[in-house]
Parts: sequence; structure tokens; C-alpha cells
Amino acid sequence: MTVTRLDIDLDRSSPVPLYFQVAERIAEAIQSGELLPGARLDNEIQLADHLGLSRPTVRQAIQYLVDKGLVVRKRGVGTQVVHGQVKRAVELTSLYDDLRRAGQEPVTRVLSIATVAAEEDVAAALGVAPGASVLRLERLRYALGEPLALLHNWLPAGPAHLSAEALEQRGLYELLRATGIRMRVANQRIGARAATPAEAGLLEERRSCPLLTMVRTTYDDQGRAVEHGSHVYRASHYSLEVTLVER
Repeated sequence: MTVTRLDIDLDRSSPVPLYFQVAERIAEAIQSGELLPGARLDNEIQLADHLGLSRPTVRQAIQYLVDKGLVVRKRGVGTQVVHGQVKRAVELTSLYDDLRRAGQEPVTRVLSIATVAAEEDVAAALGVAPGASVLRLERLRYALGEPLALLHNWLPAGPAHLSAEALEQRGLYELLRATGIRMRVANQRIGARAATPAEAGLLEERRSCPLLTMVRTTYDDQGRAVEHGSHVYRASHYSLEVTLVER
């Protein structure tokens, strides 16, 4: 595999640490697509010689990128780019559609799909009685071959027929719209917490790693709740972007 060598200009008079300057230049190249997934970087010795830096400084820069989930160290291969962090605007869209538009090759693994009795929090979100029958979905979403998010959704009982096969081929919102449901508005809460052991295993992360959380209830044009979701995302691979407008 060809090694990619970047032009990295260092400002040695800057108060910004040299390791951070190196790491940020590589991170920018990954985010912009200058460095593509799978690209291999110089090893620490070569990079240190090329930049005129000490090996510990270069090692610190690479470790910073590893901790951010942008590169991995592979025995016998060296340092490789994983992929740029998925950045998603906060809009009434599905993760599947956003990833597909961004060229991130979304893949869905359906872990379970079942009719269950609604617990109190889900019942309140969907506007149904506690214990009422709702459809519960659990899915694992991949981007560029890596697990990105663990998705839990609940839908009120209704005419929408959702199969595991359909959910692996298309996004949930796309399937709901195909049944005539017109989603118009959503209430959404974003937070963060540590991963449980089960979540860390599914997302191929270390135990207690940081996860972004998103809880959303979506309503149709008649004001009826059509789905309630509780999702977790790998913080090292995913971020949410919000545009703020002064009023």
C-alpha cells in the first residue's frame, strides 16, 4: 500500500504545541478528503525525520488522532486513516438518508423487531396508554464498514408494515413516508453518557467510552406521534451541527 506524505507547515514560534499542529493538519486532511479511508501514513520515525521533530512529539500527535478515532495503528501495516467524523445537521431527516447523501455507504443490521407492551415513558411520548401494543425496533447502523450508532425506535400500532428485510435496505423515515405518513415536526433532546458494556461491544468501542445520545419524538401533519427514538452514537465518529439564527 502506498504511503501518503502530507505537506505540514509548522510554526515553531507559535504557542500551539508542535504535536497539536501536526495532529490538526492530518485531521484537516482527513475531514477534507485529502486523506481517504485506508490511506497509510509515514511511520513515526519517518514522520519525525521529515518534519524535524522528536519521535515522542510525533507519537503524541498520532496518539491524539487515535483517541479521536481518525486513525488506527495496525501491526505490520502502520498508521491508517479510519474515516472522517460523520457530521450531521440537526434536521428532520433519518441517519440512513444523511449517510447515503454523504457517500458514507450506510448498512443496517436489524437486531430485533417485535410488538411489545409500551412502558410508561414510551407510552407518554407516543400518546398511547401504558401497556398498549407498540412496535419496537433495534438496529445497528454502520458507515464505511464500521458501527456508528445503535438505534431504538418505537411506533404506535397501525397500518405501517415494517420487515427486517425492508429496514436493512431503506431508512425508517423513507419507509414511513412510503405508507403515506407525512412527518412534519419533532422534539429532540441531545446529550452524552458513558457506554454500557453491551453498547460498547456492539459499537466495537472500549467499555465506558463516551457516547452521544439523541431522544426524538416525531409528529405528522395532524400532530400525532408517529415514532419515538432513543439512539446512541460513537462520539469519536459522529457529531451534530446546529445553525443558530439571531432573532
